[in-house]
Amino acid sequence: MSRLSAFRAAFIGVLALGLAACGINSVPTKEEAAKARWADVQSAYQRRADLVPNLVSTVRGAAASEESILTQVIQARAAATQTQINADQLNDPQAFQRFEQAQGQLGSALSRLMVVVERYPELQSQQRFADLMVALEGTENRIDNARTRYNEAVQDYNTTIRTFPDAIGANIIHGAEPMETFSAQPGAEIAPTVDFGDSATPAAAPANDNSGMQQPRTGTQN
Repeated sequence: MSRLSAFRAAFIGVLALGLAACGINSVPTKEEAAKARWADVQSAYQRRADLVPNLVSTVRGAAASEESILTQVIQARAAATQTQINADQLNDPQAFQRFEQAQGQLGSALSRLMVVVERYPELQSQQRFADLMVALEGTENRIDNARTRYNEAVQDYNTTIRTFPDAIGANIIHGAEPMETFSAQPGAEIAPTVDFGDSATPAAAPANDNSGMQQPRTGTQN
């Protein structure tokens, strides 16, 4: 009887190891890890969206004539806020693409706004604006890091569900499907930067520089 019990215990142990090797535990564990990284992505994007109203208000106070670009930022924020997906939709390519595009459009609109405000040195000298720039740049860095970590977690998960023997449990037991990853979008997620030291000089210089460059040519010809 004791031998039979020992045999049963050994059999159960081997069976458990076999099931574990087939992705019974590893697949859901890595799936949850990827979803946790997705939560970090959502948090970072929400942080950026929360900064936009104060940024627009501050810029409008000193650069009211730039209403067009401000409207673009507001509209892009509204679209990004409305275009959301939850962790259970991460395997939906269309939904994920819509989310990524909406966030990319907001990032691009903010980058264009940063180019425009370089023409307003009085705005750049405001402490409130400087604080918002620091917060925005830090948030863009958080977004970049969160996207990278999410991609890494998803790649690990996707590799697991496609690799033997984990693929057995992934397909038969869990019905696992690959998750989507962020694609590289040059410029869309680069943190906007403003040169507070030198931005005022180039803005006022073009007309004088051109006239100054023409004088030596006139003298040489004479």
